[in-house]
Order: sequence, then C-alpha cells, then structure tokens
Amino acid sequence: MGPGPRRGAMLLQRNGIPPRAGLWPGFCLTPRKAVSPRLRSCGGGMAFRQGIEPMVPVTPRARAATAPYSDDPIDFVVTRPMMSHAAGAAVALLSDAERQRASRFLFDRDRDRFIVARACLRQLLAARLGTPPDSVELVYGAHGKPALAPCYADTDLRFNVSHCDDLTLYAFSCGREIGIDVEAVRPIRDADDIAARFFSQREHGAYRALEPSDRPLGFFQCWTRKEAFIKALGDGLSYPLNRFDVSLAPREPAQILRVEDTPGDRCGWRLESWSPAPGFVAAVVIGDRE
Repeated sequence: MGPGPRRGAMLLQRNGIPPRAGLWPGFCLTPRKAVSPRLRSCGGGMAFRQGIEPMVPVTPRARAATAPYSDDPIDFVVTRPMMSHAAGAAVALLSDAERQRASRFLFDRDRDRFIVARACLRQLLAARLGTPPDSVELVYGAHGKPALAPCYADTDLRFNVSHCDDLTLYAFSCGREIGIDVEAVRPIRDADDIAARFFSQREHGAYRALEPSDRPLGFFQCWTRKEAFIKALGDGLSYPLNRFDVSLAPREPAQILRVEDTPGDRCGWRLESWSPAPGFVAAVVIGDRE
C-alpha cells in the first residue's frame, strides 16, 4: 500500500484481478527472537519456529515465526486482526501523513486494513528499535518503498510487508535484502492470457504444462515468487518480469531458476514458498549478505 503503485497490483488490476496491496523493502533494527518455538518445515526446506510475538491489542490474533537462513534468522509475523475492533486503537499509532492517507480511502474496509497493517508495522519496528511505535520515523524511496529515517542509518535490518484480504505478512532480515508477497489462490479471469503476457517464456511453458486443476495454484505461486523477488530488489517498475525465471509447479520445490544470464543457484538469492493460511500462498526472497 505504498504511495507509489506496485507492479504486481497494477498488472493484476489491469487484467481484472482485484489489487492486493503491499509495501517495499526498507531498514529496521535490532535482534530478532522467537517465542515458544515450535519447529516445522515449509515449502522449499526453510524451517520456521512458530510462536507468539508480543503485540498490543491492535493485533489480537498474531503469529510470529523465525526462519534460520545461514547463521542469521529471518523473522516472520503473520497477522489476521479483527479489523472492526482494531482500527480505532491502531489509528493512534500512525503519523499525521499516514492518517491523511488513510482518510483518502473510499471504503471503510480498505481504510481499516491500511490503518491496522501500518500500526502493526510500527509496533514490530518499535519492538526492534526499543522505541514507542508512534515515534518510529519512516521515509520513502523513489519507488515508494518505506525505510526508517536517516537517524537509524546505523541499523542493518531490512523489512518487507505484504497483505491480502485480512492476512498480513511481515518479514525482517539482518543484513540481507528481503521481499515477501502473499495472495489468495482463486480462479481469475483471463489467467492464461495474463500468464502469456507477463510470465517469462520458460514460466509460461511450465504453466501451460500444468493440469487445468493445478493452474490457479501454479499461477499464484509464480506471481508471488516473482513479486517477492522484485520487492527484494527494490527496483519497482524498472525491472522486467522476463529477465528472471521461477519455478511454479505445485509439487516442485520453490526455486529461482535464472536471473538474466546467471543460473538460479549462483544468482545470490534464495526463494521459499509456503501457505501461511488455508487458501493463501506466500513467497519470500532473501539475498546474500552484503
């Protein structure tokens, strides 16, 4: 939901698919921890420790997860707040600019989702910064991605956010660029035409090879994986979708297969995909340490 348009939201909206808003990578601070860890495996082999991360009542139903990547954990928080109860309390955490932006939404549902998602982001950043949520200062880059203000320039954590319907995913990483995306798996109008237009040649061939019953999941696995990669890059609209390939078949590992002329296993990025809730698919892309 940044001030600038997301590539994914724009392309989906142009082709009759309701836009699903998200944020872009930026910077945040401090150590990560999982509470009451419970290990499970997910997607392409990344292990998640799930537990509850303390949240104020804005997010009455929240799950936190930490995924180890090399020697650094990756934090994930998944929230499904009860919007009607959360928005009133959440608005107090927003900046004046965020409140003004919230007031421009035409529908209460969209406004409440923005308010709660941004308040949750502030809570999560504040917990890592050791500062009150309403004092967290955010700035925006050329492509609309939020980052912490220059006063936090010595930090090395990155964050990314995506949400779809009432589900919001937050990802935090220390020293690695990160991108995350989530979508509801659903039949969509003209999916085959959209795939032909926006998937790479290799991806389109893999999509066409799927059984019709597998195509909705294959479509959104491809879409979220590509979107997560673009968000990790932080290049917004400037990076062509056909310059990289991702896997998409439902029963195959999540992989970046190619980035320009570099094979995926040497491209410096790692991709994982999983279902954060029934009926949803998500992807996260993590870069090598800088």
